[in-house]
Amino acid sequence: MNIRQLPEVLINQIAAGEVVERPASVVKELVENALDAGAKRIDIDLEEGGVRLIRIRDDGGGIAPEELPLAVSRHATSKIASIDDLEAVATLGFRGEALPSVASVSRFRLASRRRDAEHGAELRIDGGRLGEVAPNAHPHGTTVEVRDLFFNVPARRKFLRAERTELSHIEEWLRTLALARPDVELRVTHNGKPSRRWKGEGQLQAGTMLSEVRLHEALGEEFARNALRVDHAGAGMRLHGWIAQPAYNRASADQQYLYVNGRSVRDRNIAHAVRQGYSDVLFHGRHPAYVLFLELDPRGVDVNVHPAKHEVRFRESRLVHDFVYRTLHAALADTRAGSMAAPTAPMQVATDAPRWSMPSPPQQQAMGLRVGDAPAAYAALYAPSADVASMQPAVAMPMPDDAPGGMPPLGFAVAQLHGIYILAENADGLIVVDMHAAHERIGYEKLKAAHDGTGLRTQPLLVPSSLAVSEREADVAEREADTLAQLGFEVQRSGPQSLLLRSVPALLAHGDVEALLRDVLADLREHGSTRRIAETRDELLATMACHGAVRANRRLTLPEMNALLREMETTERSGQCNHGRPTWTRFSLAEMDKWFLRGR
Repeated sequence: MNIRQLPEVLINQIAAGEVVERPASVVKELVENALDAGAKRIDIDLEEGGVRLIRIRDDGGGIAPEELPLAVSRHATSKIASIDDLEAVATLGFRGEALPSVASVSRFRLASRRRDAEHGAELRIDGGRLGEVAPNAHPHGTTVEVRDLFFNVPARRKFLRAERTELSHIEEWLRTLALARPDVELRVTHNGKPSRRWKGEGQLQAGTMLSEVRLHEALGEEFARNALRVDHAGAGMRLHGWIAQPAYNRASADQQYLYVNGRSVRDRNIAHAVRQGYSDVLFHGRHPAYVLFLELDPRGVDVNVHPAKHEVRFRESRLVHDFVYRTLHAALADTRAGSMAAPTAPMQVATDAPRWSMPSPPQQQAMGLRVGDAPAAYAALYAPSADVASMQPAVAMPMPDDAPGGMPPLGFAVAQLHGIYILAENADGLIVVDMHAAHERIGYEKLKAAHDGTGLRTQPLLVPSSLAVSEREADVAEREADTLAQLGFEVQRSGPQSLLLRSVPALLAHGDVEALLRDVLADLREHGSTRRIAETRDELLATMACHGAVRANRRLTLPEMNALLREMETTERSGQCNHGRPTWTRFSLAEMDKWFLRGR
């Protein structure tokens, strides 16, 4: 067959296949253009889920009449002029493909007027056939009208879903936009009826965070009530936004919003860092919820890797991954039980020591300790610490109204229910604690601290083990030899596709260390970092903590219960057990009054 040049209309329709997947894709491209033009109010009119009509009107800078034909030609843009501009893109749209692509698969109208112009102009395109520029009485700003999407590409049109489905995709993208741009007013109508209005909140100052009002509007009261504010800067980056407490989790990843320099994106590297940040506190099979904004030098991120600009590529992916992980890990470490129950500090009085049991000899051996040893960290785990060794039960000594120091967040124990739950009274109402889950988390965190304090011990293998690996895995092992050594693995490359394993982490020596090493290499290859060693170690320590925790039906005295409450208030992540389940809950007096219809 002879080589020939494709016609312009067909070129645009091929491009439309990359950029225009469904009506929501059109709304995204056109609204992003409006934002880049400085719009502060955008009206989105839809019919039949956007298939019949999409009309976007904005109050932005507008387009000059003579530039209207250029605006709908391929690779024409006002946003980049050189390779330097492309490497530091700060606008949402920049490819110059959206308008010609959309116009090639619809009945298209573009009308605009610049702020300093006396009148506007319009241009119509029917299935890629360009009309003439004509005068138009248009207010300042731009209107883009897209009718009968894919009318001339029936193969694409038949893949569109039901009206309600297409509308839901548009609404979800507008929710994504609303979270990122609370300064812009968005008005949506569908089939001639008002559908949604997002009120603008005025000028968005550089460095400001998303308001709680917009957060509540977009994700609901439950998310807003359980959201933790995050704002941390370092290594030339800033991460801010909101993450949900582990107790508020989802069956799917439907409330995960990530923005890089204001652009909504999906990124596996950051998603992995977020999952690691939530490790230890999220119930298995559940997903965290968050709205996170990552800001960094535009030259450090490539936004030109996806036709629809859904993905990005970081130049320093390992640095970005570790920055996000450490920020969230530190924020979630502060999810101590009672942290949101009351702002007052715990009060200290005197009582007897609780009777915890010491770790068993096999547990001590697993930690590399001599049987019979009672190191300080273990003594602290199974005996009261100085600040909790003095808790008096509230029943034995009622607190006067003017008691110094106020009521502790988790209050004071009043009873034990069915040998499982501790009931406590605090300033707000009733606290219910799962005593086994709570003690399990306390023991787990202290075991981790004890192990981290002594460092990661390695155990040389009597006979070095030879591993057959892929060439890529061998390359990673050779390149990351120092990282592997820090993790407790002494590895040497013995051939193009083989490794020699000489030492392993002592705590994990009796497990499947070869499989663990392969997982570590896979993480290093894909994400540039790994927590496999820590996660595997933590699984073992969690098992040990579970065996050492108080069991159901064990009767505790009031001093023992109060000591446990005080430990919960000072232990990181004590709001969840080692498996991600909640360790406590509270019922306010107002809630309990409703149970009994008090005040009605």
